[in-house]
Amino acid sequence: MPNDERVERLLAGGVIAILRLATADDLLPVAEAIREGGVTAIEFTLTTPGAIRALEPAREKLGGGVLLGGGTVLTAGAAREAIAAGAEYVVAPNVNPAVVEVCRGRNVPVVPGAFTPTEIVQAWDLGASLVKVFPVGSVGPRYIKDLRGPLPHIPLVPTGGVSLENVEAFIKAGAAAVGVGGEMVPKEFLARREFGEITKRARQFADAVARARPASDRWASSG
Repeated sequence: MPNDERVERLLAGGVIAILRLATADDLLPVAEAIREGGVTAIEFTLTTPGAIRALEPAREKLGGGVLLGGGTVLTAGAAREAIAAGAEYVVAPNVNPAVVEVCRGRNVPVVPGAFTPTEIVQAWDLGASLVKVFPVGSVGPRYIKDLRGPLPHIPLVPTGGVSLENVEAFIKAGAAAVGVGGEMVPKEFLARREFGEITKRARQFADAVARARPASDRWASSG
């Protein structure tokens, strides 16, 4: 089991909010809305223009109650930049040994993205803190259950297709946590500046994960 305090917090919360927005100006207000909803792990994807520059001021504003990460980190250089800017964990859609090496060398949790059993085991053997199973929209919760049979020791984080309709099924299938992007921050909510609705959405995801986890859940109890 992971023993890093930041990894334990990711597992205990069970939800990682993924912010992939058109502008960095919206990152902080959206992150604040999500925090109000009880989701305390938030990822700024580097595909959002200016995301790296937004990390440090966002950490100062959000405080220690939020674990702020850098996402869509594709290169070792991007990993170094994100960590230097204050990213407390790093997420990628793929398995890049160089990214994992940078994060491990700086003692920062890293969550590579993988899909097949071979890729998942490769990511874990390289030193992943958790493994993001991406994308899961086309395979659904049953795929996580199937993976858990031979790979019960690897904490899996299904991402890319997790919704309010299926989040409980993913947790019950054995997911250690879930990554949620557009389903938590619908474009229409953002366009209308309905941050209260984003807060409600975040609360629904947090509550759904809590409901789906048994009291003996090994991932939830890790923190």
